[in-house]
Amino acid sequence: MNVRLVIESDRAPWDRFVAGHPEATFFHKFGWRDVLERAFNHKSYYLLAEREGAVVGVLPLARIKSRLFHDALISTPFCVYGGVLAVDSETSDALLENASEMARRMGVEYMELRQINSTQKDWPTKALYVTFRRALSESHDENMKSIPRKQRAVIRKGLNANLEVGVDANVDDFYRVYSESVRNLGTPVFSKRYTQILMDVFPGEVEIFTVRHLGVPVSSVMSFYFRDEVLPYYGGGSSAARDLKAYDLMYWELMRHAVDKGVRVFDFGRSKLDSGSYKYKMHWGFVPQPLHYQYDLIKIDEMPDVSPVNKKYIYFIKIWKKLPLSVSQVMGPPLARSLG
Repeated sequence: MNVRLVIESDRAPWDRFVAGHPEATFFHKFGWRDVLERAFNHKSYYLLAEREGAVVGVLPLARIKSRLFHDALISTPFCVYGGVLAVDSETSDALLENASEMARRMGVEYMELRQINSTQKDWPTKALYVTFRRALSESHDENMKSIPRKQRAVIRKGLNANLEVGVDANVDDFYRVYSESVRNLGTPVFSKRYTQILMDVFPGEVEIFTVRHLGVPVSSVMSFYFRDEVLPYYGGGSSAARDLKAYDLMYWELMRHAVDKGVRVFDFGRSKLDSGSYKYKMHWGFVPQPLHYQYDLIKIDEMPDVSPVNKKYIYFIKIWKKLPLSVSQVMGPPLARSLG
């Protein structure tokens, strides 16, 4: 077995391996290497394992080096899933051994694997996040029936609210709505350029879905498509969205739209335990599935905590919520690139 850093000619064999691996996710695709370097200038360290000339394992990694937060090697920054994909445990172990050695040579504080399934039983594991995934029926009626009664009633209110819903190629509209939403949560927003790069790197796999009221965008979501799955990833809304039930209509119509495209799994994405988004997804009848974020601690003794629920960020969050939207759009991207 040979484990090495990738070169550009590895792009196609890497993606073929990812496409055929049952535990692969959209975030294992080679294109994320381009996104991280072009949008954030984060250096990538993608490891590939070969046996007799064939790819038998991959591990995408990128370094985030920040004076404010951390110096870490992560699989994968800005992604909710990552970690090792391998044909067997021997290959997985070889990739992780090489990654740990590389992390120590680089002098990072820690290495982080963001995984659906645990791979390293002896590594510290953070139990902060869960994901929500559910199979979809080919029948829209069956999918509606699978949603709890109270949430169905909310969706029907959205259907009666004179809203227009559909696929949208306008990055500006999406970014304006999304940046307002995250500002209201007290979170720095990434750059608009990042959203355009995602669409450029993954043509046909990244799609914007927007809800308008009287022609004005009130909620919008950027979704990723991978095999037979859809993952609504970056979603937000204006202050009017809640009263109009625009969020609820948006996700229901996205579900319908995805089913018509042949999608059979709706991945509602990551949420913090007992957070507002966690409770919202539970209302849709989705069952939480634990995520295993595991750490190789190199220069620190405890798992890092850069989550907004960390008490030391409370004052910063309160101030950020009060910023004018235009100011948050300028100040946010330099901070967001270091959060990952």
